[in-house]
Amino acid sequence: MAAVWQQVLAVDARYNAYRTPTFPQFRTQYIRRRSQLLRENAKAGHPPALRRQYLRLRGQLLGQRYGPLSEPGSARAYSNSIVRSSRTTLDRMEDFEDDPRALGARGHRRSVSRGSYQLQAQMNRAVYEDRPPGSVVPTSAAEASRAMAGDTSLSENYAFAGMYHVFDQHVDEAVPRVRFANDDRHRLACCSLDGSISLCQLVPAPPTVLRVLRGHTRGVSDFAWSLSNDILVSTSLDATMRIWASEDGRCIREIPDPDGAELLCCTFQPVNNNLTVVGNAKHNVHVMNISTGKKVKGGSSKLTGRVLALSFDAPGRLLWAGDDRGSVFSFLFDMATGKLTKAKRLVVHEGSPVTSISARSWVSREARDPSLLINACLSKLLLYRVVDNEGTLQLKRSFPIEQSSHPVRSIFCPLMSSPGPVW
Repeated sequence: MAAVWQQVLAVDARYNAYRTPTFPQFRTQYIRRRSQLLRENAKAGHPPALRRQYLRLRGQLLGQRYGPLSEPGSARAYSNSIVRSSRTTLDRMEDFEDDPRALGARGHRRSVSRGSYQLQAQMNRAVYEDRPPGSVVPTSAAEASRAMAGDTSLSENYAFAGMYHVFDQHVDEAVPRVRFANDDRHRLACCSLDGSISLCQLVPAPPTVLRVLRGHTRGVSDFAWSLSNDILVSTSLDATMRIWASEDGRCIREIPDPDGAELLCCTFQPVNNNLTVVGNAKHNVHVMNISTGKKVKGGSSKLTGRVLALSFDAPGRLLWAGDDRGSVFSFLFDMATGKLTKAKRLVVHEGSPVTSISARSWVSREARDPSLLINACLSKLLLYRVVDNEGTLQLKRSFPIEQSSHPVRSIFCPLMSSPGPVW
């Protein structure tokens, strides 16, 4: 189990978007200072029971102040708030591959409780049927959505009219991925097949490129932000992944692919940012420990084609991977060891590459079930419902889009409001 201070930091980071919506720079300074203080305080040797009590109180206070979050890790998240641990620094931590203590006392391994996903939809409905008068309801007037939107009206934030700014630093090559930093509307990054990654800020005006990360010798295929945005991980066609410090653009570590193959996609493990999952051109998925640079024992599996897309559910217990032959696989992720167990396979469309997967859970009257948004090269955007704790998918809706060959990627909109989820 991750240290309690890391769990406290994860709770603070999840609510960080609601603090000072008009001053994003303060939010960044706040979370960095909290990380520093929590790490220093962890050395004081306070009793574990006292630390856990503080964690519970902190989550309850933030939940009362800002209301429930839009992406719960489980059905209990509504009443207790989300407590997800995150390892967002490269301090040397437990090596899952070599240390048997990772299994815990007597080799005990944590596992997903049976029926957790079946229960989630029922619990979400119960939340809205049984919640007391005056409690927070995620509608168009929800404080959480308004906070994320900068306290402006939702209609203004859904009015995607005009062009705010055009960044042209990668005009000669394709840009496979653009990602905003977590809980930050004003900082984003993009990677390019020219081998570089750009870190950009939108505020204060005019928007600027803060720095360009260089080091890969071939195109950068994908990247991901850590939970507190201090670390980026990138994958490249040069068969390496790199770990970057977002503050100064420094390359902290270069890790070669275990198979020596082109790396095509990556994602952080949401509960333990010390682990990253990568997919390569030799059809393999690997769980990598970015502190040691090693592949986690038991953390590899093979798909039917080149691995193009990866996505975890919010609790980090389920991983979906899509390949270039039209299949989506679900894996059970062992939280104690980092081991992957193949669970289900869905053929979206034979021979149509799956270029994007985005997972989302909701506490919402309009979208009660965990959902998966999938792009495939058959000119459709597909919305699936997650029906059980093994990641079985059931098609809910499909939307026509022009995508027959190019790798289009889609994500859920972070705002939670009527008339339902937006992407």
